Amino acid sequence: MNKDKIIRKEIKEQIKEEITEEIKKETKEKSQEKTQEETTNTEQMPAQHGESLGRISEVQKDSFKIRFLDREIPAKLKGSFYGKDAKDLPVVGDYVTFAYNPAGDSLILSVRERSSFLQRPDQAKTGVMQYMVANVDYTFIVTALNGDYSYNRIARYVSIALEGGSVPVVVLTKSDLCTNPGRYVREVEGISENLRVHAISAIYDIGMDELKSYFVPGKTICLMGSSGAGKSTLINTVAGREVMKTAGIREDDSKGRHTTTYRQMITLDNGVCIIDTPGMREVGMAGNDKGIGETFSDILELESRCRFSDCRHETEPGCAIKAAIADGTLSRERYELYKSLGSENERNYAKKKAISKWVKQRKKEGLL
Repeated sequence: MNKDKIIRKEIKEQIKEEITEEIKKETKEKSQEKTQEETTNTEQMPAQHGESLGRISEVQKDSFKIRFLDREIPAKLKGSFYGKDAKDLPVVGDYVTFAYNPAGDSLILSVRERSSFLQRPDQAKTGVMQYMVANVDYTFIVTALNGDYSYNRIARYVSIALEGGSVPVVVLTKSDLCTNPGRYVREVEGISENLRVHAISAIYDIGMDELKSYFVPGKTICLMGSSGAGKSTLINTVAGREVMKTAGIREDDSKGRHTTTYRQMITLDNGVCIIDTPGMREVGMAGNDKGIGETFSDILELESRCRFSDCRHETEPGCAIKAAIADGTLSRERYELYKSLGSENERNYAKKKAISKWVKQRKKEGLL
């Protein structure tokens, strides 16, 4: 009997020891996991002393948001930014250095060099420029194949993208509503040899495979186009979930309802950055010589072949432009669009220079 008690006692002590060891092991593992988690969180936080590098994901007046890894950090501009030219201020897509403030707004210290920079004159046509987005690889010019389609507006978008150093990609949406989308594809392809064109229907998955080559991790895509053109539906389809709000169009005039009221950058699960911009039905030209030149590079080539360097392409003999129009190589409509955009560009740029000169003078006099 005593022997049985001794055996039971030994068994209990053995079990107790095993349980104690198991508890110690679990405690150690949890401690290691907690340490790892704290280390990871520390690595994902910006440095509280010195500078960190992030990317502007949202701009609303004087307030900014900086994307740092998977965090959105509110920020303000350092005082030295005030008084600088508007083109030197951060825009969505800019890489910036900043001083992190865990208790409030962080401080934006500088803007890194840009690989691309898209701009346009304001809709009031005063010559004042709107600086839109930076560091964009592809500019998706999204136009629906309904009442929204405008050859003139697409050409303007293409010129802005080329001027800013981005690759223009015209995406003709809602192709399921069009009886002959191929005709529009060919028409848009005729705008410039420096653009790419795709006709798609996000709802019916038509042509979507053609866009996959653009959605590469690390790339940035800017969306431009009128409200209701299908920008949000396009991105939601690519993402496989709703990452952007959608709204329908008015049936009477095919005009969309605004779902984006400010520029913002979102990051898809595969690391592609998407910059959405408010819908624009009017696109002006100013200081856009390079973009217009690249859009209509064939016309510039023809002009270089004219007999006289100052040829106005009217009654002069040996005019290559007139000859190209006569033999059908160049359409008169496209040439007239080239002249129209060029004239508008010169007028608005002259306004811009005059306004800039006035502002500088007023600042010098201490009146601004």
